[in-house]
Amino acid sequence: MTNRPDLPPEIARRRTFAIISHPDAGKTTLTEKFLLFGGAIQMAGQVRAKGEARRTRSDFMQMEKDRGISVSASAMSFDFKNFRFNLVDTPGHSDFSEDTYRTLTAVDAAVMVIDGAKGVESQTRKLFEVCRLRDLPILTFCNKMDRESRDTFEIIDEIQENLAIDVTPASWPIGVGRDFIGCYDLLHDRLELIDKADRNKVADSIRLDGLDDPRMADHIPADLLEKLREEVEMARELLPALNPQSVLEGHMTPIWFGSAINSFGVRELMEGIGEYGPEPQVQKASPRDIAPEEPKVAGFVFKVQANMDPKHRDRVAFVRLASGHFERGMKLTHVRSKKVMAISSPVLFLAADRELAEEAWAGDIIGIPNHGQLRIGDTLTEGEAIRATGIPSFAPELLQQVRAGDPMKAKHLEKALMQFAEEGAAKVFKPMIGSGFIVGVVGALQFEVLASRIEMEYGLPVNFSPSQFTSARWVAGDKAAVEKFVNVNKQHIATDNDDDLVYLTRLQWDIDRIGRDYPDVKLTATKEMMV
Repeated sequence: MTNRPDLPPEIARRRTFAIISHPDAGKTTLTEKFLLFGGAIQMAGQVRAKGEARRTRSDFMQMEKDRGISVSASAMSFDFKNFRFNLVDTPGHSDFSEDTYRTLTAVDAAVMVIDGAKGVESQTRKLFEVCRLRDLPILTFCNKMDRESRDTFEIIDEIQENLAIDVTPASWPIGVGRDFIGCYDLLHDRLELIDKADRNKVADSIRLDGLDDPRMADHIPADLLEKLREEVEMARELLPALNPQSVLEGHMTPIWFGSAINSFGVRELMEGIGEYGPEPQVQKASPRDIAPEEPKVAGFVFKVQANMDPKHRDRVAFVRLASGHFERGMKLTHVRSKKVMAISSPVLFLAADRELAEEAWAGDIIGIPNHGQLRIGDTLTEGEAIRATGIPSFAPELLQQVRAGDPMKAKHLEKALMQFAEEGAAKVFKPMIGSGFIVGVVGALQFEVLASRIEMEYGLPVNFSPSQFTSARWVAGDKAAVEKFVNVNKQHIATDNDDDLVYLTRLQWDIDRIGRDYPDVKLTATKEMMV
């Protein structure tokens, strides 16, 4: 992964990244502050808003507002200095990890947020592994330094050991918890002090001539200053210096320390994303990869969100532009159906707000409202039959039967379920034998979200009940072998919303038996959403 000098300036100034973290590390607050510094909003919302205080901008679903968690990834575009940032917020809750995995196929870098008191948590580790598989550059923000937090060296050691990545400090915290007064910016030799009077304001940087500048004593109490000098000297001896190429290759992560709720450290992190983050990168595709500087437009759908606006039963396909310069009204070929679509009302997102996108460039994320023609994994091009690859679909880990509260509304239920399946919110399986549907998800909280959305968006109460099956596998293989297999195992066979064959299992034994008795049939736990 490199930054290339030959990119058109509009593409070169784009930075498209996701924020990943464990729930409660402060990701949503950080997103807010990015929008604040980008001039996109005047006042940051509060995650758990009191009364009529502004709700957090990137969480638009009612359930997210009620629970204070992000359950669907949303995209936001805004300018910062001379950069165009495309920020994709991801669900922090592990029950929604599949949405996050797919989101990571649409970005060029990730910002990892960790809590200064808790360090590297399980969900962070999982998401980091996905970034690793894709060689995504990672920039780290250690949040909540204004609360009691761990020793700085301990935090850095834990990241290096747990995630096997070199860590280089971009800033160094001064004091901790109640005594946290700011950071020393190691990359620019600046002192950054926290403005405790106003959470949405940042004190001006103080430019200094290195750590030995006598003026340091005017701003930092003597004991903290001595500790800072000592620690920075140790850090410079023990930790690697920043190597921009190593960051781009995903082998090194720079770490900034701060407090998102106090707007502190956020600006330095944003400057870091601009300076060290990658430009739009080459997108893997078949039969050839897509380079961002190609003049012809190509893009792929990585997410479908239904009913973002409850007043209009719309579906918005989130499209990452992989190449070219897109203009509103353009005609693009929908590669799967070979049909030409006129893109007349594409939108750019600012959280729940959207505006018509008159133009967009490689690296940008646009929303295309449609009525179900676009699915996750679809590619749109200016005519070439090229398909983006690597957008995964995972076998669900929890399966339940679903029935409409009113049996007369079974048809409505089918429509609702198919919509959620296309959106990637759940897997929906129709068994060959028997009636009804089986819904598969990755985490239990998704059943709650589905039930509340079906009721809210379709006025349809539903009942989920336990299923005899515990997991699902996609079936592949030679046609004759698959037919023979299906005929003998009908009670286990279902189809998904793409009409692909699925084998529903009760125990690991079922999977082992198939491997033994049907060597020509392959059962897989992932399906690439390539159509």
